[in-house]
Amino acid sequence: MPRSPDSPSLLRTLLLTLLTLGVLAPAPGEAQVWPEPDWTAVEEETLRHFQALLRLDTSNPPGNETLAAEYLREVLEAEGIPSRILALEPERGNLVARVGGNGSREPLLLMGHTDVVTVIPERWEFPPFDAVRHDGYIYGRGALDDKDNVVASLMMLLLLHRMEVPLDRDIIFLAEAGEEGTTRVGIDFMVQEHWGEIASEFCLAEGGGVVLRGGEPVLATIGTLEKIPRTVELIARGPSGHGSVPLPGNAIARLARAVAAMAEWDPEPRLNETTQEYFRRMAEMSAPEEAERFRAVSSGDPNALQEALAWFRENAPAYASQLQTSVSPTILEGGDRMNVIPSEARAVLDIRALPDEDPDQLLDLIRSVVDDPGVEVRFAPRDGMQRPAGGTSIDTDAFRAIEEAVTRHYGTVSLPTMSTGATDMAQVRSMGVDCYGIGPAVDAEDQGLGYGAHGDQERILEAELHRFVRFYWDVVLEIAGSRAGTR
Repeated sequence: MPRSPDSPSLLRTLLLTLLTLGVLAPAPGEAQVWPEPDWTAVEEETLRHFQALLRLDTSNPPGNETLAAEYLREVLEAEGIPSRILALEPERGNLVARVGGNGSREPLLLMGHTDVVTVIPERWEFPPFDAVRHDGYIYGRGALDDKDNVVASLMMLLLLHRMEVPLDRDIIFLAEAGEEGTTRVGIDFMVQEHWGEIASEFCLAEGGGVVLRGGEPVLATIGTLEKIPRTVELIARGPSGHGSVPLPGNAIARLARAVAAMAEWDPEPRLNETTQEYFRRMAEMSAPEEAERFRAVSSGDPNALQEALAWFRENAPAYASQLQTSVSPTILEGGDRMNVIPSEARAVLDIRALPDEDPDQLLDLIRSVVDDPGVEVRFAPRDGMQRPAGGTSIDTDAFRAIEEAVTRHYGTVSLPTMSTGATDMAQVRSMGVDCYGIGPAVDAEDQGLGYGAHGDQERILEAELHRFVRFYWDVVLEIAGSRAGTR
C-alpha cells in the first residue's frame, strides 16, 4: 500500500536529504536543528540492551569481556554496522565499531569498559547479575561502572546509522576490556597495537556525572584531567634478634617512622587549567564562607592558600587532593613471630601525583621526607594502573557542547574536574586526544550508602539512564553533526 505524502518516514527522509544537500543548513550563528528519535522506542530498546549487558558476568578477574563484545557485535551487525573484536587474550576482547562521516573533521571516539569489579553475592539484596528493576532503580554490578556508558555509546551508533544523520566526523565506539586493573588487555593493547582503529580528535568516556540532591540536579562534573597513580614501596632493614632484647635500628620502628613522616607530608599545592576553573566556579556557586575558601585557592596569597588547604585536608579531603600530590599508606608487612625482631619490614604507599609531577623528582622528594638511609624508597609495579600523564583543554567546542547540553538537560552548572582516581582516558589523552568524562545523574547520598560504583548494591535510576542517553545524543550531534560548528 503506498504511503501518504505526510508519512513520518517520508518526511524524515526528505529532511535528511535536504540537510545533506545543505538546503536546510542554518544561517551563521543559528543553531542546527536535528531530527528527533522516537524516544519512547529508544527507552524500551536501551533498557533491553542495558539489562542484557548487566546480566553478563564480566567480573575482573577473570574478565570474560568477550561475552559483552560478542553481544554488542551481534546487535550492531544486525543493523548493518560492521564491527571488530580485537583481543590480546581470546576471552578478553575489545569491540570497535564505526559509523562514517564525511571526513571533514577528525573522528569522535565513544568509550565504555565492559569489565566490572568482583562481587560478594551474599552482600547483595538483589542478585548482582540479574539486572533487577525495583522502585525506579536498576540494580546490578556495572550499572554505574561502566555499562551505562557502554549502552549509551551503543545507542548512539544505532540511532545515527538508522536515521542516516549527516556527520562531519566518523563516530567510533570502543568497548574496552580490562579497565578495572588489567589495562594491558584493554586500552593499553588498543593504543599500542591498534591505534589506527580508534585515533580521534575528541573522546567521551566515564569520569564525570551529575549530582542529585532531593531529586534535583545541583552540579555536573566533566572530567578533563586525572592524577597519575604511582605505587611506592618503603623497605626498612635492620638487625634481627630475639624480641626480649630491643635492638637499635629495629626495622619495624624505622618503617613506622617513615610511614608517619609520609602521612604527615604536606606537598606543594599547585593549580592547573582544570583546577583553576573548578575552584573559580565552586566559589561562584557556594555560600559566602565556603566561597571565601575556594577563592583563596587562586588568590595568589600563599598564607590564604595554606589556610584553605589545611581546612580542606581536615574537613573535605577530596578538595585537598585536587591541589596536591597525595599519599595514602595502604599496606604494612613485617615479622612472622611475636618474639622475633625481623630484619626487614615493608610498607606500600598509594601515590596520586599531580599530572605535572616528574617521577624521578617525586621519588627523590619522598626520600628526603623519609630521611633514613636504612629505608629504601622505590617505585613498585602497579598492574593495570600505570596510567600516563596527559590533559584535556577546556577551551574547545567539544567542552562547550557538553556544557550546553548539561544546561539544556539538567539545568545546572558544569565543573571541569581533575579526577583523583584513574580511567582509560589517560592512555588516550597521552596520544594527544582531548577526552571528556561524562555520566548520568546519581543521588548524592548513594555512594555513602553503598549504592554507588563498586558498592554492594550498585544501582542507577532508570529515568536518569534514559535522560543520559538523550543528553549523549545532543552532545554527539553538536560535536560531530554536519554544520554543528567549526573549531
